[in-house]
Amino acid sequence: MFLDRIKEDIKSAMAKDPAAKTGVEVFLCYPGLHAIWYHRIAHWLYNRKLYLLARMVSQASRFLTGIEIHPGATLGKRVFIDHGMGIVIGETAEVGDDTLLYKGVVLGGTSLEKKKRHPTVGKNVVIGSNACVLGPVTIGDGARIGSGSVVVKDVPAGATVVGIPGKVVEKDSKRKLALDFEHGNLPDPIADVVKIMLKMQHELEERLKVIEKDHSIKAKSIFHDYEEKAAEELPDQ
Repeated sequence: MFLDRIKEDIKSAMAKDPAAKTGVEVFLCYPGLHAIWYHRIAHWLYNRKLYLLARMVSQASRFLTGIEIHPGATLGKRVFIDHGMGIVIGETAEVGDDTLLYKGVVLGGTSLEKKKRHPTVGKNVVIGSNACVLGPVTIGDGARIGSGSVVVKDVPAGATVVGIPGKVVEKDSKRKLALDFEHGNLPDPIADVVKIMLKMQHELEERLKVIEKDHSIKAKSIFHDYEEKAAEELPDQ
């Protein structure tokens, strides 16, 4: 069973990372997988109330991999951590099957109460580099979180979220896989707003030109009429 899970993890890494060349390379050189394997041991100890020993294992993993996963966190099958340095996953966090996490991701809490205070991440989710998902929010299946985003509200299934705070910029509830996540093609809501404002400004400038032109024609016409009237009223010299 344990070896089957390791083989499954390696196959998942090979599928999700185009840089992976061989299974041996993945087994020996991928700290993201090492952190997950350490976590399984720590989680097993944690569930048996061996809290100190579980934390010692997780801290050893943190020292060796640069990835901190609390022993109480729940990770699904075929979760893949790409590079992984700086990732933090809190105690009550839940990560669904086939999810992909990039370096610097934080699944953190916003409360000091001893309750569910970390995110629940669905299946087939992609969370980009340095993104933060905070609080007991739910990330739906197939969702995509852009790099550097800060998510503090629930995200529907198949949605794409970017920005601080995170905003949904695209919805596709039928999406089953999010691995085609092209960060370079993500919509930029701020840039979109700026474009709209520039377009409105251009339209206003064009309208103002028309108004000024009309007023100029009317002013010339009034001045011309005044000159003609004045000439008629002046006595002949």
